[in-house]
Amino acid sequence: MQHAALLERFLRYVRLDTQSDETSTTYPSTAKQLVLSRMLADECRAMGLADVSCDEFGIVMATVPGTTPHSAPAIALVAHVDTSPEYSSTNVRPQIVENYAGHDLILAADPTKVIRVGENPELKTVLGHTLITTDGTTLLGGDDKAGVAVIMQAAAELMAARQRLVAPIRVCFTCDEEIGRGTDKLDLQKLNVVCGYTLDGGGQGQIDSETFSADQAVITVEGVNTHPSIGKGVMVNAVRILSTFLSRLPTARLSPETTDGRDGFLHPYHIEASVSKATARMILRDFETAALAEQAALLESIAASLRGEHPRATITIEIKRQYRNMRDGLVNEPRALAKAEAAVKATGLTPEHTIIRGGTDGSLLTEKGLPCPNLSCGQHNPHSPLEWASLDEMASAVKVLTHLAEEWGRERMP
Repeated sequence: MQHAALLERFLRYVRLDTQSDETSTTYPSTAKQLVLSRMLADECRAMGLADVSCDEFGIVMATVPGTTPHSAPAIALVAHVDTSPEYSSTNVRPQIVENYAGHDLILAADPTKVIRVGENPELKTVLGHTLITTDGTTLLGGDDKAGVAVIMQAAAELMAARQRLVAPIRVCFTCDEEIGRGTDKLDLQKLNVVCGYTLDGGGQGQIDSETFSADQAVITVEGVNTHPSIGKGVMVNAVRILSTFLSRLPTARLSPETTDGRDGFLHPYHIEASVSKATARMILRDFETAALAEQAALLESIAASLRGEHPRATITIEIKRQYRNMRDGLVNEPRALAKAEAAVKATGLTPEHTIIRGGTDGSLLTEKGLPCPNLSCGQHNPHSPLEWASLDEMASAVKVLTHLAEEWGRERMP
């Protein structure tokens, strides 16, 4: 029954288009995120959660009341409703693969898109599982609707088993995590917890205690446009100059294609260009925050060289702070990781301490003073039409959360 209910939740959520938009100046960046936020608030009320709210920013909060005879500290379970702007999430058509047998997965609407075992070693660990993909034309949205579904299912099970002695659990869903704004409007005083856990990770049994530190760079080249027939000595082509800039970025190092583990990178991911003006958006990533300044200096050195070659062009670089490695802030609440490890063990899994080559709402929350490691929820291949999720791993995540509520129920408020 748990698997069926969990699958039904997940499919209901992923069919909603909740893509965020980093060019928007509103919060949330897209109104369609509010559809899922309001749905989740309604579902929280229907299952009997307390203190349910959904504010104008689409932030949902609700409480699974504690059941201990003593006063136990409250913790938060956090997931985000938005999906990545990097690929369409309109008209998601989930495909179900039951009792997965270890084969490549050809996606129905676009047979050129194949989730290959050779490129996805995680597939070797999910034999016999129920997998969910798309038809190849959209994202799945498992990042982070797997996390949303897992939290909602855990809340439902805790509400149905009030004999379990558990701490108060604050359910929290945010918007715009994919564009780095997930906690901008989140009121930590209203949340009122000692620590949080984001459900935004792959596999099962993993506990993420480090993320990248991250900045964004926006490179803008302003040129001079004129009709090409009279362009000699007049035209300054911003497209060509920006192209040269990008060609001078390292490729054998400092790129996502050539790095893994603790290696950082520079990653251009979006270009808008015309002769008169061309811009590129890039992300700067490293586990050591100080390395971001070195990456920014590298960009500036390339710009300085091009300014000398094209004195009539204007080349600017704007660096925007995004988030920082959660590692340093987690020491302020050592129980956060210890309780997660105990909950994973209670589920029958072996805890695996891992790092994220990316960021979560937990990165920002930890920086703001709320320690918030990240937990597995069965999502894989995010930001891609080759995205997939394991229902069995999601079900394991539900068990981890219910045990986590019991672990924190053994604590007492001072």
